[in-house]
Amino acid sequence: MEAPTMRQRFEEYIFGLQEEIITSFETLDPNAPKFKRDSWQRAHQGGKGVSGVFFVPPSTDGSPGQQTILEKAGVNISVVHGMLPPAAIKEMRADHSSIPYDGKTSLPFFAAGISLVVHPRNPHAPTVHANYRYFEISEKAAEGEGTGKVVAWWFGGGSDLTPSYLYDEDARHFHTTLQKACNQHGSELYPVFKKWCDEYFYIVHRQETRGVGGLFFDDLSTEKHARLSEDIKRPRSSEEIFDFIKAVGNSFVPSYLPILERRMSMPSTDQQRRWQLIRRGRYVEFNLVYDRGTKFGLKTPSARIESILMSLPETARWEYMTDMGSDLESEEGRLIAVLKQPVDWAGSENL
Repeated sequence: MEAPTMRQRFEEYIFGLQEEIITSFETLDPNAPKFKRDSWQRAHQGGKGVSGVFFVPPSTDGSPGQQTILEKAGVNISVVHGMLPPAAIKEMRADHSSIPYDGKTSLPFFAAGISLVVHPRNPHAPTVHANYRYFEISEKAAEGEGTGKVVAWWFGGGSDLTPSYLYDEDARHFHTTLQKACNQHGSELYPVFKKWCDEYFYIVHRQETRGVGGLFFDDLSTEKHARLSEDIKRPRSSEEIFDFIKAVGNSFVPSYLPILERRMSMPSTDQQRRWQLIRRGRYVEFNLVYDRGTKFGLKTPSARIESILMSLPETARWEYMTDMGSDLESEEGRLIAVLKQPVDWAGSENL
């Protein structure tokens, strides 16, 4: 019996992680509607997935409706394969020189990932996002020979926290939990991936980060990495990198659930709800203008648009020249100050 491939092992892992995460939210709010599990097949090309989506149907009589802990959430998995066109191959060769390229030939690819976004109802409870993925490119096999030899593979992912109201203990807990997961595989990983996260989730036209950050990484493979020095301890083999992915993936529930439990029942005002919706507007701006995954998905033929736009909040707000957040002594202004100048939440001065 042949050993399972990395494709099979990663797929098994993310389906298990999806169920663990959804179950943790359903257990936290047992009276809320269950997540809708929506299985799908990719038309015309190969692939499948399961979207685990939470929403509360609107009331039909004008009443406020059920007051659940979550307002909207999605924990989605996609496992797809097909042919990668030459233009995409050329772009990927910048970080993966082992990919063959002649300017004319498309190559088989495989991509699997879990992506989640959670928007809680309470303005004091932060939004959270996480994504873990595996990508593989193969040689074009001769007709009738099945899959060709794998010529390039890599892992990517991350997790980040987006509060409307800043609680230092929440940011410290989130970051130190991620740091501990990273440190099992090298003490240099967390600071590099934390900095990368602050840079990636930056809303250029607002000159602020989307939230208080976390981790962001991509292109982890046996090849040299543009952001990681060759002389540091880090995962290098496929086994070591997969172990790292599992460590940070498994850290999601302990990094976020204690924060949600602390904030989900706090009293809040209409003004705090207003600010939450303004911040969700910023979330929408980043996702539609800058997020690579969203932009790539919207350009992909036969893309599953509902899954791509799952990350957007149910409700958001834009105000012309809003005054909220301009007073640096206010709670809203305190958040803005941190979004303008990211903090080393896992540093010794914050412990």
